[in-house]
Amino acid sequence: MAMLLHILRTTERIFLVTIFLLMVGLFTLGVAVREFSPQHASDFAWIEEVVQMLNLFLVFCALGLALERKRHVGVTTFRDALSIKKRKIVFRLIDSIGLLFSIYLVTLGVQMVQFVLASGQRSATLNIPMGWIYIAPTIGFALLALRYALSLAGVIDRFSPDPASAEHAYEEGAA
Repeated sequence: MAMLLHILRTTERIFLVTIFLLMVGLFTLGVAVREFSPQHASDFAWIEEVVQMLNLFLVFCALGLALERKRHVGVTTFRDALSIKKRKIVFRLIDSIGLLFSIYLVTLGVQMVQFVLASGQRSATLNIPMGWIYIAPTIGFALLALRYALSLAGVIDRFSPDPASAEHAYEEGAA
């Protein structure tokens, strides 16, 4: 299981970094064309739409990794005031609700992809099926559901304090 999780994390990181670098490169190319060869700018109008679509995949596909790395917003005041036993119950409740909600959103996403693909809607600039847009949240929430399930099963620990951030907070306080 640890090996599969390592492969998943590595694949996600490579995918996200690749998308980000591709977005930066394409956007830079679009700006350079508009700046240095404005007469050809209309030939590169597709770049903005590609970058927008890539941004959707970047944001949604990072959900699971962000949850696992404790990078989601959390209000911990109430949680930290609870006893250890009550915290475990609250953590299991949070993971259960997050898992159910993510599965529900994956189901909606699949329905949206099917509906939009069946409707025949196409992107005006790229001429690709618009259903691709709805694949991004579907994949993202599936990855999020996986992380909630892994946390619920105890495979990953997403609630213990992050030692790296604790050291950083200590260093900031010392300054």
